[in-house]
Amino acid sequence: MLTSGWKAVSMVDVHGKVTFTLWLCGCNLRCPFCHNWRIAEGKGCFPLDRELLLEELISNSFLVDYFHVTGGEPLMQWRELGELFHEVHGSVPISLNSNLTLVGPLERLLKGDLIDHIATDVKAPPWELYGLPRNSSDKLWSLFLRGLDLVSEYSVPLELRIPVAKGLEQWPWIEEAVSRITTDFYVVLNPLVGKPLTSPRDEMWCQQHCWPEREVKLLKKRLEFLGLRVYLNQTFEIQAGDTRLRN
Repeated sequence: MLTSGWKAVSMVDVHGKVTFTLWLCGCNLRCPFCHNWRIAEGKGCFPLDRELLLEELISNSFLVDYFHVTGGEPLMQWRELGELFHEVHGSVPISLNSNLTLVGPLERLLKGDLIDHIATDVKAPPWELYGLPRNSSDKLWSLFLRGLDLVSEYSVPLELRIPVAKGLEQWPWIEEAVSRITTDFYVVLNPLVGKPLTSPRDEMWCQQHCWPEREVKLLKKRLEFLGLRVYLNQTFEIQAGDTRLRN
């Protein structure tokens, strides 16, 4: 497995939980706002020392709620990931952060009862946030919806993350995604931020669409009107003014 490393104790990767977080390399998307794009493209990655990882995970297991695997897109390495999950299963609950578009690998892991929690992003409009041509993005969106169906079919608790972009109409896709989910879930709003807090893949795109304000407030109100549990991921300052949105 190719990795960029891990963090033994993290309090920022799953809402309200402490995790042991592993980053895996590779991704099938090219999201313009992604600040892990170097990992997604395999830059600076190296083979995972599985024995060392497992040793450190077990020694820290009493501190964490989940062994959380993120990326990149972890399902790009699904065979090796499945083997790792088999070794961890029963010792520490497992959380997977995935874009849910690789539905075949996802279903294999779910069938194996290897995943206790899933986190995913509603990236909308897909052709803007996936960073790929319109036809490809439309197909990937359909796969993502099928991924949500699978998560619901297997009743895996879900953290539904929404990257909130400035100046884009996102609600129709968000509403469609939310309507598909029948498993236990909550929503985390992730206002997209750029420099100096992150180094996005496409700085020009981020100058146009990062640092939202009005959009965050509107989405939060709409989602709460549906009766959903909604959390704001981070405190951030809007560059255009002195407005602050807080947890």
